[in-house]
Amino acid sequence: MHKYIIILQKLEEAAISGLAGIYDYMANAADEKRSLGVEMIIDVDYPALLDNFREHLATERSESASFLIWYLEQYYRLDEVEATDAVCDEPGDKGVDGIFINDHNQTIVIFQSKLSHRSNSTVGDSSLRAFLGTLKQFQTVESATHLMNTASGTNVARLIRDSGLLEKILSYDVRGEFITNIDLDQNGIDFLDQHGDEITFIGKKWLTSNYISDERDLPKQKIVSFDVFGVSCAEHVVEDGVRAVIAPVRAAELVKLDGIEDQSLFTYNVRGPLGRTSVNKDLEKSIKRKSTHKHCPLFHNGITVIAKHLEVTSDKIEIGGYYVVNGCQSVTSLHKNRSHITDQLKLLTKFIQMDPSSAESQQITEYSNNQNGVRSRDFKSNDAIQIRLQKEFVQNYKGRFSYEIKRGETPPPGRSISNEEAGLYMMAFDLGEPWGTHRKYEVFEDKHGTLFGKPHVTADRIVMLSIIDDAIKGQLSGFKSEVLAKYRLTRYMLMYMLKEVLSEDPAFSKITNNPSKYMRDEALAARFSRIFSGRIAGIIIDINMETKFSEEEANFDYRRKLKDANWVKGMTKVVQKDYQKNVLKSKQETFEHEWIANSFI
Repeated sequence: MHKYIIILQKLEEAAISGLAGIYDYMANAADEKRSLGVEMIIDVDYPALLDNFREHLATERSESASFLIWYLEQYYRLDEVEATDAVCDEPGDKGVDGIFINDHNQTIVIFQSKLSHRSNSTVGDSSLRAFLGTLKQFQTVESATHLMNTASGTNVARLIRDSGLLEKILSYDVRGEFITNIDLDQNGIDFLDQHGDEITFIGKKWLTSNYISDERDLPKQKIVSFDVFGVSCAEHVVEDGVRAVIAPVRAAELVKLDGIEDQSLFTYNVRGPLGRTSVNKDLEKSIKRKSTHKHCPLFHNGITVIAKHLEVTSDKIEIGGYYVVNGCQSVTSLHKNRSHITDQLKLLTKFIQMDPSSAESQQITEYSNNQNGVRSRDFKSNDAIQIRLQKEFVQNYKGRFSYEIKRGETPPPGRSISNEEAGLYMMAFDLGEPWGTHRKYEVFEDKHGTLFGKPHVTADRIVMLSIIDDAIKGQLSGFKSEVLAKYRLTRYMLMYMLKEVLSEDPAFSKITNNPSKYMRDEALAARFSRIFSGRIAGIIIDINMETKFSEEEANFDYRRKLKDANWVKGMTKVVQKDYQKNVLKSKQETFEHEWIANSFI
């Protein structure tokens, strides 16, 4: 309590200096609270909020656009590229900051983001009214087409054109999402009472209450008990103070657990509630269908709870200091539909007694969440090709590099390269399709055999491609455009360009055709990386010249261009021609010449 009194005293002292003093204090609130030992969920006040998405900040991108990209990654769980591509915040975008089409629940979401520098300000009805006017542009195919045509050359036109929005607008629900780091005033609340079906407001309270981070302390809940009279419980004792108890537990008791509404119960869960996904829709149907309640333990995967205190008697299970590590979607759906729950509805629940702060607890949390959402990659973890590659890494690169073929596995010492990374490298370098690397799922679906099922695909080759990628990362700052430098597909485009430019160089061909001789030797691998770095820097200069990217000519649509095979091939030919011309004029050395020259360094 004393800590909070100190905070209040500091606020009173700041108030003596007027509003400016309060703003100064709020701007440094995160540091103040940490110094006083007060844990925070997340600080969304400006400028502390910027620390959450520093990697997205760029001179050509507004802070509100970076904020929206972070929001889509953090709360929508979008991939970095997908989140970046969904944002179109720039002048001339007709009030639209982003568009996301959710095919799972057949919804088109139109975003508007506002980043407030004043933590004590609020959002009224005027901003929401303006946003409602923006949404009117998506009422019909004709109005959306008119928007696309009148905003020609802007990102919003690109999004409408490339996303398939016009084809889906008649059958999908269209709604708006207003995202900001402050909350509503009464006028805003009253407005949303009338238009809540059209606009969802995401403000400070929502952002903080729905943020999930494994850095937060375990919430302190009261002791709760579950009635298991007449029920057999399975118990597994690992060691003193560590055990697991499994029992069918009444859903009516589960929904009474502390922390469901504010999500603190799922503090250490990787994912928060995912909304109306197809799986959650089916789950809600089964809850409402009372005839299936008695069968629920037969088809439901169950809930996992970690608790510091666990006591089992003949008629009850008692827990304290608990949190749900697996089953967030189920518990949330049950709570939402608790009026339909009967005593017959039970879920198999695993209670694990363990110190929440222990390393073992963190490991269980990680592994349990890695089991969520089986992907194509997971099915390849036992593939003979992948196992072979992993063994090659152990044999030839122990302590330097390791190969991850299964999510959640603990890698041995050294730089870890995932098989997903390796597949994307080879899609760009070997297959020559850098424009398709945003479709990561193809690595373990249609293209798995094409990428990995080749005699030349060895641990040596993957290490070589990883070294090339590291050299590329080291030169990205040479781009005039920060957003182009930070775009993941840029790296794969450069990897492809390098191969095409140097394809006829004897030394380059010798190394890439027999990488084992050069990559296993740390000195030769370092020489290879050093020479590549210089080559990349030259290519980036050529790209800067050809795209003529500047603040005055900001119409270069890098997101679309890097996915356009014809544009990438055309740009590669330009770079290749410039390289050959410079070599003929003795303005640039060949890779072979530099390789020989560097042998004496």
